[in-house]
Amino acid sequence: MSASDNSTPAVTMVDVPWREDEKLTVERRDKIVLIGINRPYIQNRIDPETFRKLAKAYYDYEHDPSLRAAVLFGHGPNFSRGVDVDGFRELVISGAPLLEGTQIMDPLAKQTGALSKPLVVVVHGDTWNMGHELHLVADIRIASAETDFGQDENSHGRFPGGGATVRFVREAGWGNAMRYMLTGDHWTAEDAYRMGVIQQVAATPAAALEAGIQIAEKIAACGPLSSRFTLQSAHTAIDGLERQALADLEAQYSALYKTEDFIEGYKAYAEGRKPVFKGQ
Repeated sequence: MSASDNSTPAVTMVDVPWREDEKLTVERRDKIVLIGINRPYIQNRIDPETFRKLAKAYYDYEHDPSLRAAVLFGHGPNFSRGVDVDGFRELVISGAPLLEGTQIMDPLAKQTGALSKPLVVVVHGDTWNMGHELHLVADIRIASAETDFGQDENSHGRFPGGGATVRFVREAGWGNAMRYMLTGDHWTAEDAYRMGVIQQVAATPAAALEAGIQIAEKIAACGPLSSRFTLQSAHTAIDGLERQALADLEAQYSALYKTEDFIEGYKAYAEGRKPVFKGQ
């Protein structure tokens, strides 16, 4: 799905005043759009409704020819602690699709492929699991100095089902990615910069967001066709080997949700104790 697909009509994103109770905010600034995860009361954890709203926002950005760059960020103290497990439980167990219909683009770029236009992601605070995976999809990544990164699903009886097993390995290298995914240990913005996963560290969350906006504005000042072909060429080089691995994640994640270890991991987390896994 791309902006050059003649079978898909162009859309125009417009500024709509957002309310505090909205799970996702969308704000247009000339040729860029700011998309904000807005569930700070639950550490910006992503439930199915928020994920679908993000998929629609990405679709609208992709198909609005007047927009040239997008910035994804999080409202409140954290970017995102990842999946709202309670919110996703019924959906995953039922096997019902998370995304369906035509006017969507998978924010994890598994079902619909990557955006054909640049995406900048700015993170701060807790950036865990699906939150980190949403960040890995970006073309350019900026973090506040106090960012706490985590891909710790294995320590809770889950596993990284949103693409980190593919993209984290690609960006950080096998050893770096496995060192954190297999142990559940967290890492800092300085570590992420050292591994090449982020391109800039800013002193504060506000400074990080401002840096992200400035980069998006620089991108927007460049030729939009040039940006599209740059991304297209780069994706041609890397996507072929990744596509099947990303496609397999849904079935793997659904199977794990139904295991005793997954249930034990979730219960242990809720009860504040160490899980006892049995491999069942």
